Amino acid sequence: MYALLDALEGIQKFINSGGPILVVIGVLLLVMWTLIFERVWYLKSTLKTDVQGALDAWQARAERKSKRAHQIREALISQVSIKVDNNLQLIKTLVALAPLLGLLGTVTGMIKVFEILSITGGGDAKSMAGGVSQATIPTMAGMVAALSGVFGDTYINRTAEREKQLLEDHLTIDE
Repeated sequence: MYALLDALEGIQKFINSGGPILVVIGVLLLVMWTLIFERVWYLKSTLKTDVQGALDAWQARAERKSKRAHQIREALISQVSIKVDNNLQLIKTLVALAPLLGLLGTVTGMIKVFEILSITGGGDAKSMAGGVSQATIPTMAGMVAALSGVFGDTYINRTAEREKQLLEDHLTIDE
């Protein structure tokens, strides 16, 4: 119990030293990784059912040569692709937004440093150090959030493309 309280206290100190932008970056990180885990869950579990449904619908067709059959094949692939690609653009956007929020934290921290400089004339090094800390910590947090998201996004995109290609390969056209 004490370890949890110590951890929460450490997180609170970290947020206080980095400013309010860290809370926004934390929420962004939570949303981003929730979406990434949801996509991994879908790709590892529910996708099999969707692919099997498309394969069953295609196998149930007696004729697979006509233009209409080609259109039905494309529609089946598109339906599964839409489900596979769900939230991928949102994840990419969140990955791109994380370092920008870090830079916003840098700017707000530097504004704090300049305010202290204007009030004290540069004589209060301890106060200035707090502003510098508030300027650098959000940058680091934004970059860490973006880098972690890049790894998750890359994995999901590669898996999604592979699964879509496998579906196309399995929906064969009779010649």
